[in-house]
Amino acid sequence: MAQDFLLIWRMRNADESAFDDFVSKYYPAVLRYCRYHSADAKEAEDITQEVFLRFFKTLSERGCMEATVNYLYAIARNLCIDFSKQRRAEKLSTAEISETGFANDSDRLETKLDVRKALEKLDEELYETVVLYYFQELKVREIARLMNISVPLVKYRLRRARMLLRQFLEDK
Repeated sequence: MAQDFLLIWRMRNADESAFDDFVSKYYPAVLRYCRYHSADAKEAEDITQEVFLRFFKTLSERGCMEATVNYLYAIARNLCIDFSKQRRAEKLSTAEISETGFANDSDRLETKLDVRKALEKLDEELYETVVLYYFQELKVREIARLMNISVPLVKYRLRRARMLLRQFLEDK
């Protein structure tokens, strides 16, 4: 937290290296988050870049920046939701999966495709909760704060998502 405060202070004072340090620190996590919401690696990179652009545009306007990570995820979440509304019908292509290194192992590829298809069947709130918890490794309290919901509701969504995923994968 103190490092973030110092980085933000330096960015507000036009320290160019602070911008580089900030992006280096948070870009991988935000990109990973966007990858779970986009089937296309290039799109995820574009969304991630837009996240940082929007963050930097509001840097001088925002007062306290204590929840920097939450604010980045909130921007990313909104952009991903907007984008997924436009492209909800698109499916994950085999070429994109092969970029992740699973193309040579057909069992792992099939499992990854099955899990991806099962995740796509979840409604938006459950999907978002699963991505934040399992793939972004956020704590339940952090998810609750980020999504502006209660901790028990996050826990319920995780339980419900696990149950549905198990059903989807067993039915397959």
